[in-house]
Amino acid sequence: MNPTIIFILVINSLQSLALSANKIALALIALHLGASPFVVGMLAALFSLTAATLSVPIGRLADKFGARWLLVGGCIGAGAGMLLPIFFPSLPAVLIAGALAGLSQPCFNVNLQNLTGLFSTSRDRARNFSNYSLCTSGGQLLGPLLGGFLVDHNSAEQVCLYLGLLAFGPLLALAWRRGPLERGALYKPAARAVAHGEGTLALFRDRGIRKTIITASFLSSGLNMMQAYMPVYAHSVGISASVIGIIVAMNASAAFLVRALLPRLIAEFKEQKVMGLAFCFGATAILLIPLFQHPAMLGALAFCFGLGMGASQPVVSMLIFQFAPPGRSGEAIGLKITTNHLTNMVSPLVFGGIATVAGLTPMFLLNGLMLVTGGFISWPRKGQKPWAGT
Repeated sequence: MNPTIIFILVINSLQSLALSANKIALALIALHLGASPFVVGMLAALFSLTAATLSVPIGRLADKFGARWLLVGGCIGAGAGMLLPIFFPSLPAVLIAGALAGLSQPCFNVNLQNLTGLFSTSRDRARNFSNYSLCTSGGQLLGPLLGGFLVDHNSAEQVCLYLGLLAFGPLLALAWRRGPLERGALYKPAARAVAHGEGTLALFRDRGIRKTIITASFLSSGLNMMQAYMPVYAHSVGISASVIGIIVAMNASAAFLVRALLPRLIAEFKEQKVMGLAFCFGATAILLIPLFQHPAMLGALAFCFGLGMGASQPVVSMLIFQFAPPGRSGEAIGLKITTNHLTNMVSPLVFGGIATVAGLTPMFLLNGLMLVTGGFISWPRKGQKPWAGT
């Protein structure tokens, strides 16, 4: 395997672990400080705010200058965000920490996905994106376990200190290996056709990019709802923080398993049917959550949900890179991430408001129906030309 791909996978594993731990820790700290479901939804939205705002500009900068300093900036934002509640232990500080920690998402996600595509060939691209997603799943599996354990056994200030230091961890790897992340032969000048006035939104003219981004926004919204409100629901039925961490980790463990099988799944079902099946698994899990309170059943539903969401995300990233015009892959990936996070900013606030007024059950039901709709749209029909195929 290309040494640069291995380096990318290491960086992705570290940042996925840190961000996943930060998300659940901040949510649980907020609940302990008396936050309502709406405030927890606001916290989830703040994680997406910087990603929605900065992903496209970061993608353009990556296409033009390379990745190294953008990755360094992501580390600094995530680490500083987690350290903030140590000095200002309050709900506003936790919300600001979520916004600052969210800065790491576009800096890492746009650049690492783009680097994976740039350092891949047509023969190993699917395998490399699958391995990339496996590393993401590993971090998302261990992160909730770590976050829940730390909250149960330490003060809020100690939790923020430990996770802040963890978020700074990738800086060591970035200092060790520099060359492949700088601007070089693989970074072609972005072909934006300025003379014709083409901007980022012109990428939507490509049918493959447009369909992939729309589908990805549905999937991202469903995943965000599970991460934001499964801890709230489990907390409401008396489950401890450590067990909540295990339940959330079941989602990541399923994603890890299905991503290991992803090349075979794509060969068997093709990309569009993989998307449709992802929606089916996700909708089933979301709709059944309000019927159960036992940790084992909630863990099983989180696992079912992870099977669907885990299969879809690497397929989306791979297709976006393939459909992107030459020299604009970072920008196209940034557009995908921006769209996902715009959805993630709106949906937690809407569903959090519903949960505050009507309870958690209607919120889960409406979210499940949204995924059912996405599955209906995505499922391939006889005689229909595939929008994402080989």
